[in-house]
Amino acid sequence: MTKTPPRLPRVHKIALTGGPGGGKSTAAELFKREYKDFISLVPEVATLLFKGGYPRVDSPLVVESIQNSIFHVQLNIENTYSTLFPHHTLLCDRGTVDGGAYWPQGPEDFFKTMGTSLKEELASYDAVIFFETAAAGGLSIDLGNPVRNEDQRKAIELDLRLKDLWSQHPHFVYIKNEPSFLQKILAGIKAMDEIIQLTKAGPT
Repeated sequence: MTKTPPRLPRVHKIALTGGPGGGKSTAAELFKREYKDFISLVPEVATLLFKGGYPRVDSPLVVESIQNSIFHVQLNIENTYSTLFPHHTLLCDRGTVDGGAYWPQGPEDFFKTMGTSLKEELASYDAVIFFETAAAGGLSIDLGNPVRNEDQRKAIELDLRLKDLWSQHPHFVYIKNEPSFLQKILAGIKAMDEIIQLTKAGPT
């Protein structure tokens, strides 16, 4: 007798992340429209705070204070969206792991300071879609984002740090930079399609 394969767990939360200028926020808005019956988009916390008046400076003590705030707001906004949209998969524009790449003292100190661990934070997401920065291909990342202050070198450096952390997730999908942004988006849509199929197949 042929065994029936076990049902896949429902995908509750996806992290959409990557280096500055990777196109993830553009992709997130497209995904929100394309998969409106299945996902709810959790906005990027850093952008909300910086647009709201948080300073964007390089002082290590200020950076630590800001990343501390981002981490805790991220936790709360994810919980809020989970309560508001219990039957949807949350698509998070960045996640709690990101702060480890921005923390002046390194990721180990970041997670210790936040009272958690990389393993614990990775486990809170069911899948990760990572958009490589366009700077990796020598392309400009200056697309008019008023809260972005990274240059090409810094964007690549942050991209590598973020990848090092997020790639430890067992369901990590890497969307490599392409000369054509359309090709990059299509690769992202393919990844989302596969994840949405898991959501449809799994129990609630």
